[in-house]
Amino acid sequence: MSHALIPMLPGPTTLHPRVLEAMHQDYGSGQVDEHFLPFYAQTGKKLASLMGTDNDVALMTGEGMLALWAALKSCLKPGDPVVSVGTGVFGDGIGDMAASFGCRVEKVSLPYNGTIGMDDSLQRIEEAIRRVKPVMITAVHCETPSGTLNPLAALGEMKTRLDVPLLYADAVSSLGGVPVEADAWHIDLLLAGSQKCLSAPPSMSIIAVSQAAWRHMERVAYQGYDAILPFRHVQADGRCPYTPYWHGVAALHAGASAILEEGTAKVFARHTTVADQCREGLRKLGIRLFAAPEAVCSPTVTAALIPERFIWEDWRRALKNRGLIVSGSFGPMAGKVFRLGHMGAQANAALMDKALAAIADALQEAPAA
Repeated sequence: MSHALIPMLPGPTTLHPRVLEAMHQDYGSGQVDEHFLPFYAQTGKKLASLMGTDNDVALMTGEGMLALWAALKSCLKPGDPVVSVGTGVFGDGIGDMAASFGCRVEKVSLPYNGTIGMDDSLQRIEEAIRRVKPVMITAVHCETPSGTLNPLAALGEMKTRLDVPLLYADAVSSLGGVPVEADAWHIDLLLAGSQKCLSAPPSMSIIAVSQAAWRHMERVAYQGYDAILPFRHVQADGRCPYTPYWHGVAALHAGASAILEEGTAKVFARHTTVADQCREGLRKLGIRLFAAPEAVCSPTVTAALIPERFIWEDWRRALKNRGLIVSGSFGPMAGKVFRLGHMGAQANAALMDKALAAIADALQEAPAA
């Protein structure tokens, strides 16, 4: 078994020491042990604080994609109109997910190197909403494959002003690394996962649910492993809909506690500082960022263009040979973009220094003929 000397993947991230400690304990059965449900509730409150919400928080067993599917299938029926806002692979992909089970989806697909608010994007979104009259607007906060962060307050204002029932937001790669204000941004379904800024294993989904969203779930009455509605009355019922994963909840509790005890202002500043360090270091090395100059870059992940002398596999191998583990990208960025995840435990200035040194050294390597 080998371990990365310089782990910079944009998830799953390096586990926080407190998460590792929590995972190495043994726990009883969450179905019968009286200590589990109070612990579950306490964990939800810590996460709600990071989400900026007073809404209910459901903790489901399964990595972040479970949350994305669960919120769609729990709140939408075939034929429901949806406006999906995409500034990247994940944003457009959510629209495809809704379409896959029969929703009528209007995709507002924006440039993948940009963010909401650029050019005429807000006008295009509003025109689509007025035309389609959707049940739900979907968007991504941190578009990880592009390394960008979408301002969501404008969508929340538009949702409220135009009387759209639901706003769905993927915060999988932002929660815990940047400010998230679900209530202030009028988000009904805020979706996150354990494996990014919370520095926990890819085992849990986190969903903040508004009262409006609960009402839509009652209308849809979806049943399945990924149904959110059965989690509404966990405390009143005295049990979860299926066997709970106590270790996974404990990992979330430890990750959220570490952030809150460090202080969110300090944590967010650390992410911003290391992100700036990364981008300035890449610029000095002559490596260009993927994001447009006017786009909002994410404090949790940087997407950069692979140096022209290299193809992706050669570049990945050159970095790995120096202990640096990075990721490629998806869709139209595949083979053109590489990404460094400076989130959670990886938002570390000393670690970033090592990463930039490895990149500088790799640039001296002659690509394979």
